[in-house]
Amino acid sequence: MTRAITLLAAATLLAGCAHTARKPSTEPGVGSASYRTANDTGLAHYNLALGQVAMGATLEAHDPPAYPDAMLTTCPARIELPARVIVGTQGNVDEVRMNPPATQRAFADAVRRAVQGWRYTPLTITRWAADADGTSHPVDTEAKPFSLDYVFTFRCEHGHTSVTSGPQQAAR
Repeated sequence: MTRAITLLAAATLLAGCAHTARKPSTEPGVGSASYRTANDTGLAHYNLALGQVAMGATLEAHDPPAYPDAMLTTCPARIELPARVIVGTQGNVDEVRMNPPATQRAFADAVRRAVQGWRYTPLTITRWAADADGTSHPVDTEAKPFSLDYVFTFRCEHGHTSVTSGPQQAAR
């Protein structure tokens, strides 16, 4: 009797794991967008003099771009779009530089709309000096513009969405 109950329980559990094949959906897909900082692109960094310290240039407010609704009917599998984000001295995005092919203009527009709303902690360079007794203190601070390179990835899937973001890199 115990063996029969064990076999019945095992059969019930296995039946729950059965997979039924589904036909591919003919409905429009569900799009998702994510971004990451690009690998080192060889951009020049600020050269700091002895006694200078750079701080800031970190992303504070950021929403990923929205997947363009008009592209959901064609549902391209994956679009990767590189972009350079130019940030001014106040931490606002001044410009988004991209060179997309004509077939990706809707994605580029989505990136521009989203990134224009991003906000960064301004990049500041502070010069420090020491008194005669060796006590350090800031002498002056200057805000500087900077740029960061990103790769925006758009995915269209039937029935699944995901949004991820990558780590920050140093300002350039």
